[in-house]
Amino acid sequence: MDIVVCVKRVPLTEEVDLVIDEQKKGIKQDQLAFVLNDWDNYAIEEAIILKEKYGGEVVAVTVGSEDDEEVLRRSLAMGADRAIRIEADDISRFDSFGISKILARIVKDIPHDLVFTGVLADDDNGGVVGMMMAEELKLNHACMVTAIEIEDGKVRTISELEGGLGEASLVELPALITIQTGINEPRYVSILGIRKAAKKELKIINLADLGLSDEELSPKTIVEEVYLPPETEGAQMLTGDPDTIASDFIEILTKKGVME
Repeated sequence: MDIVVCVKRVPLTEEVDLVIDEQKKGIKQDQLAFVLNDWDNYAIEEAIILKEKYGGEVVAVTVGSEDDEEVLRRSLAMGADRAIRIEADDISRFDSFGISKILARIVKDIPHDLVFTGVLADDDNGGVVGMMMAEELKLNHACMVTAIEIEDGKVRTISELEGGLGEASLVELPALITIQTGINEPRYVSILGIRKAAKKELKIINLADLGLSDEELSPKTIVEEVYLPPETEGAQMLTGDPDTIASDFIEILTKKGVME
């Protein structure tokens, strides 16, 4: 069971005061810590679980600069067999379409039964790279997957739907799966794993060597402006006994036109 997992290094923005950059196209990242995208963490773990059960190879792939090798090293420490980085110093010039083109060009030449991506990335929340790759690679696919079983050359998946529902699918291999958080419990990266990772292959491929033209990678979506949401007055707290609170609540809804 050969599996390729596409991973991404993203800024850790929880409990941080974000600052918009001068171009108003993104946030300032120089003071932010970076981590492996949460959804990709689950994707790597699921790939390793399947490898341990069925054998094969797990290859981690990312697009970015030397700094982005951090997430590849973590993937190797978790149990991936080798890693590939596509050298691209400024990935901000690519939209999801361009990234999916780059990843698909690499993945098509790697033996694979399955290709995993996270459902989405913590930085842009686009959630479309996986499906665009599936279209580019002409692969069967399933998205928002929370459970995987392999049977007779097919993969049985459970996909998360709205309202707590699940959708069961039987997909012929090879296939691309976008992994939802909660599908497993990602393992702790041990010191031994980190030492072993240092000896594993991490290959660097120059973007120019992929033969993709500027036209093929040109953005199909343009960010016009990034801005913080406007500050509001906040919540109005109602106090008093239940009858008073209920009366005040109805009065508020009436004034706002919700009730007549």
